[in-house]
Amino acid sequence: MSRVNWYLWSGAGFLFFIVASFVFGGYQLHKFLNDASTLPIEAVAIKGERAYTTDKDIQVALQDLMQRSFFSADITLVQQALEALPWVYRASVRREWPAKLRVYLQEQQPAAHWNGDAWLNVHGEVFEAPSHPELEHLPQLSGPDDMGLEVLTVYAQINSLLKINGFTLASLNLTPRHAWHATLGNGIVLDLGREDKIARIQRFITVYPVLAKQDKSVARVDLRYDTGLAVGWGDAQTREPIINDQKPR
Repeated sequence: MSRVNWYLWSGAGFLFFIVASFVFGGYQLHKFLNDASTLPIEAVAIKGERAYTTDKDIQVALQDLMQRSFFSADITLVQQALEALPWVYRASVRREWPAKLRVYLQEQQPAAHWNGDAWLNVHGEVFEAPSHPELEHLPQLSGPDDMGLEVLTVYAQINSLLKINGFTLASLNLTPRHAWHATLGNGIVLDLGREDKIARIQRFITVYPVLAKQDKSVARVDLRYDTGLAVGWGDAQTREPIINDQKPR
């Protein structure tokens, strides 16, 4: 009986030794892999065209995350930190043996100023970012934030029609009641209402040569009519209907 107990205790002791060895080895391996001084991230390779995001911006965004080891660095957190930078649209991150992170950045492509202090990208999405002098020429668009894509699309349509007729479109506004107001490069404001925007722009283009021959400058043109329009003249802002037989809408 004592011999059986001895074998039993010996087997249990050996099993405990094996398990303890595995646990200790796993702990040491975990400690080694997570030791930033043993396996530090030595470099971050950045790919992708950048016009507004500097190396310094990236360094500041990642400075805390880079204190981890090559294996323990959380790739998802690195990606999120990069995408939190104002001019970064998308970021992808992967490890590259033995001690490098490879990053691909896609920057925002601004298409217009939005509601004064924000931006609209080419996908019609609103984003916040610092201003840049080289982007001052972009059009001024405004409207509800969830209508950014529609405003951008309508701007492209109206601007294309105006451009081939010698005009430029400086700004376009969509009110909360879905009424459109356009301002041309020469300062003329066009009230387009909620319907038939393109047809009303075409009506303005057709009538403008007559308006331009007047001895007073055009300040505003109200096109919210089925037929005709109304004109606001110069500094006096007098309003004169032209071929206008219906109420604006």
